[in-house]
Amino acid sequence: MGREGTSSARGKASASGSSSVRKPSPAVYRRRRLAVGGALLLVVALVVGGFAVAGAFGGGSEQTSSTGATSSASASPAPSESASPSATATATPTPTPSATPTCNQNLVTVSASTDKAAYGPEEKPLLTLKVTNGGTAPCQVNIGTSQMEFLVTSGPDRVFSSRDCQTSGEDLVKVIPPGGSETANFPWQRNRTVEGCSVVDAKPGGGGAYYIFTARLGSKASPKAVFQLS
Repeated sequence: MGREGTSSARGKASASGSSSVRKPSPAVYRRRRLAVGGALLLVVALVVGGFAVAGAFGGGSEQTSSTGATSSASASPAPSESASPSATATATPTPTPSATPTCNQNLVTVSASTDKAAYGPEEKPLLTLKVTNGGTAPCQVNIGTSQMEFLVTSGPDRVFSSRDCQTSGEDLVKVIPPGGSETANFPWQRNRTVEGCSVVDAKPGGGGAYYIFTARLGSKASPKAVFQLS
């Protein structure tokens, strides 16, 4: 009887032990749920953290690209640097041109001539005044009638002057180039004149007499030109 009771007791104990292993207590279930929930939270945290890290690197790469754009923008003035040599070239001083020569009025000369050396009784001499620029620069010269005089003399005798009967004179300024000249002709009527243009009945003598023609332009006078009247 005692053994049966013992075995019965053991059987109940083993049965209760097996039921306790197969069916955990509610506390065990709570711990398991907490563990699973924590694991899920950890996974979610890792995933979110992964996106955050990826976002941080993405932002870093954008920052890098933005910095690169800034660098390229700051490097954009490089063309102006390449243009600087041309600016330096244009700034190179050019040779100073030689000074333009100025007119030397002392080299402006007046000469006198006649169309013939000797004239017959009915021929009238043509008196020519010529002004020449013997300098190396152009000269402005007044060759108007206000400056001209055709003067004929014979020894001390003042025979004729174009100014004696000239009522008014005109200015005529011309630019005479270096080596250039201007001429003015006056046909002399073989008459006499006096200052004030008074009437003179006497005529210049002929018969082979010699006369001197002097041309004047302003303060300049020509060398004497000799001609003969028959």
